[in-house]
This record gives sequence, C-alpha cells and structure tokens, in this order.
Amino acid sequence: MTIPSRSDSPQPRYVRVLSIAGSDSGGGAGIQADLKTFSALGCYGMTAITAITAQNTLGVTGIHGVPPDMLRAQIDAVAQDIGVDAVKIGMLASPEVVRVVAQAIRTHRLPHVVLDPVMVATSGDRLIASETVQVLVNELFPLAEVVTPNLDEAALLLGRAIDGIGALEDAAQDLLGLGAPAVLLKGGHLKGERVVDLLATQAGQRKRLESARIATHNGHGTGCTLSSAMAAFLAQGHALPQAVEKARAYILGAIAAGADVHTGQGHGPLNHGYAPVAQVVLRV
Repeated sequence: MTIPSRSDSPQPRYVRVLSIAGSDSGGGAGIQADLKTFSALGCYGMTAITAITAQNTLGVTGIHGVPPDMLRAQIDAVAQDIGVDAVKIGMLASPEVVRVVAQAIRTHRLPHVVLDPVMVATSGDRLIASETVQVLVNELFPLAEVVTPNLDEAALLLGRAIDGIGALEDAAQDLLGLGAPAVLLKGGHLKGERVVDLLATQAGQRKRLESARIATHNGHGTGCTLSSAMAAFLAQGHALPQAVEKARAYILGAIAAGADVHTGQGHGPLNHGYAPVAQVVLRV
C-alpha cells in the first residue's frame, strides 16, 4: 500500500483513538460502545475488529474470531495512514491474536494503551480461552499504560476471589506485580450502596474513587465504555489520574441517563450520547 506524502507544515487534525476489540451485534458493548464513546467525547474513532460475536441483552450465542493476519492488516492500515493518539484494547480471544496486537503496538509505537482484559460478559458468558490469559499478561501488561479489570477478571488473573472493599488494595498490588504500570481495579461487582474503584501505579500512587450506586438493570458495556473513555481523555492530553476521573464522571452520567430506558429483555446498554461534545480539532 502506498501512503501519500504529508506536508511538514502544521495541519488541523482530529484526536484519533483506535479500538482493538470484538464486535457486539447488540450494539451495547465492544467496538460499538467504543465508537459511541469516542464520538460522544469529541474524538475520531477507528477500529481493528478481533472477533465477531452474536449477542444481545440476554447473552452471547456465538463467537467467530478474526484471522490474525486480517487483524494485523487492520491495525497497519490505520496506523500507517491516519495515525493513533491512544488505543483501547478489549476482547482478545486467542494467544495468536494477543501476540499480533503486542507486535503491532511495538512496531507502530502506539501510545496511551488502555487494556481492558475482557474475559467475562455482563451476562456471565466467558469470552476468553484459558490458555490466552497468561499470554495476555506476558505480552500486553508491560505495554499498557493502564489495565482495567473488574473483580471477576481480576479473580481470573490472580486465581482468587476479591470479596470486599478491604481486599482491593492487596489485589491491585498483586496485579501490578504481573507487570502492569498502572491498574484501575473496578469494584462495581461488590455489594453495597457505594461503588469503589482503586487506581494504583507502580510509582506508589493510590487513588480511591467512590460514588453512589445507580439502581439500574442496564449495565451492558460499562467496562468497555469506561476504558474507551479513558483512552479518549488520554488522547486529548490528560494525565492518567485526570483521565480516570473524567472517564468515570462520563460513565456515571451515561448510566444514570439510561437507567430507566428499556432495550431488549436483559441487561440493556448505557446512554452513550447523553451529553455529546463537539469533535475536537487539534492545530499542531
């Protein structure tokens, strides 16, 4: 593929965020949620699809992985022409796919990688093969700026349950021990009227983020949306703690705005477009 030469003079451009993730036919999670989030936050969204899923609000009924060569071609096409300011990584179903993504990050020097280790859907369906987990840790944790597991995913990674707010600190420390520079451990699956998340970094920073729990049955795609919002804010130049805070504020608003909306018969989606902002144009 021949890439046109670019002028050395500054030109206005969009803030570019790439989602490397699976497709959700129901539109609430995965690539679809990521693109909605990027657009709502003023970014230009791009995709490299890792798998096609047949799913809706009730669950996942089928998964078809995209061949690794085709995944590599998608990432190459985007990176070589448009460029990438941040990356959100979601569902990676096989070791081969993980290795392709890791190599692409190194080859193209992709910045601000937010790794959401998607392993279990909201419905409880497992989305990753057991043999993929260790490859994911070895290959991608060191390349990520931040890893964003929920409690189910953290339990799979650590081989133990995380059964209370008091266990978040030790779990986050152990996740850092797996090689991630920073971890946002999401505590939404714990019981209680408050939701507590913990941001921990290798540098010793610990930031506890707490909010009132929003009563809703519409939680499909919350993890995808939060991680893609973090990538969007990192792409816009925010430091990690501020990107986490802003992304968390966005998702709380999206949950609240869609809390009573009826979509399907199961876990419905968020209202991603509840407060869209204009597309950001950088003049650099």
